[in-house]
Amino acid sequence: METVLMVGTRKGLWLGRSDEERRDWEFTGPHFDMEEVYSCLVDKRGDRPRLLAGTSSPWLGPQVRRSEDLGATWTETPGGAIRFPEGADATVERVWQLVAGAEPGVVYAGTEPGAVWRSADGGETFALEQALWDHPHRPQWDAGFGGQAFHTVLPHPADPRSVTAALSTGGVYQTADGGASWEPRNQGVRAEFLPEGEQYPEFGQCVHKVTRHPSRPERLYLQNHGGVYRSDDHGGSWQSIADGLPAQFGFPIVVHPHDPDTVYVFPINGGDRRYPPDARARVWRSRDAGESWQELGDGLPDGFWVAVMRDAMCTDDHARAGIYFGARNGAVWGSADEGETWRLLVADLPDVMVVRAAAL
Repeated sequence: METVLMVGTRKGLWLGRSDEERRDWEFTGPHFDMEEVYSCLVDKRGDRPRLLAGTSSPWLGPQVRRSEDLGATWTETPGGAIRFPEGADATVERVWQLVAGAEPGVVYAGTEPGAVWRSADGGETFALEQALWDHPHRPQWDAGFGGQAFHTVLPHPADPRSVTAALSTGGVYQTADGGASWEPRNQGVRAEFLPEGEQYPEFGQCVHKVTRHPSRPERLYLQNHGGVYRSDDHGGSWQSIADGLPAQFGFPIVVHPHDPDTVYVFPINGGDRRYPPDARARVWRSRDAGESWQELGDGLPDGFWVAVMRDAMCTDDHARAGIYFGARNGAVWGSADEGETWRLLVADLPDVMVVRAAAL
């Protein structure tokens, strides 16, 4: 069995290949040299795996690239695959999210500015989720420091009419009717940057990432701008699970591929000090849905003065799951034993924005 690892950076895409042991890796790249790559997908549906990458050129704009041969060759859609319809008065700047839907051939994308898109042809063309774009809350979604973007899209694994999406400075939104309507799902998530007494609004939270496990889709985990949360009612309400962590700020949150009670985060300091507490690179794992946390650092460095971004941590789907993260110093670390021990897989890449892995 083979393992593939996609590493998207601000200056191109790197592809890593290894065997089931995941000790020795070979990387190729850069693919799409000097283009930003904020989103990747290893789509294992169909007869053979398809790789997708959301790229952005400063000259040609954004594009969704596709490969049917694990990156040996790439195809793009004339016009870029994702473009706003006439009259929208908006231009896609980046593709922040690519994720497989519940139905064959369906792929969702999240973009900057904040919009969600649906493809029915495997990512070759996309249609705007118009009701979300026209939502009355949208004029109040601020840009934030990282830009205004739908960075999380979570199609329900069994109900194709249900999709959960999250954007920075807007919060979590959900449709239960195939995109005809969308409602905010932020009850209990604190917006610490708002004045006292106004910190639990209907929307406007700075959500950094949301994840869930396909076997228990009603449970969601959320990393907020200051706070880590769990929902057991499909986002209807949220409770804090941050007790025991060294910091409540962070960007990624990742659920174990085979266990909905196991979740991973990478805490960093808030404010201007965007690096881990005491500058020690550590992944924190909970095996009881956030009731308690364990520090994982065997093989990880100290003197680590950079952050791990919202999509720059992931798992593969081996029986014994691998965990991966890439940092803003261009280093990618991996664990083949669910976080117990870590190895440096590749170093000195550009600023890492996204990692995605799969067993093939």
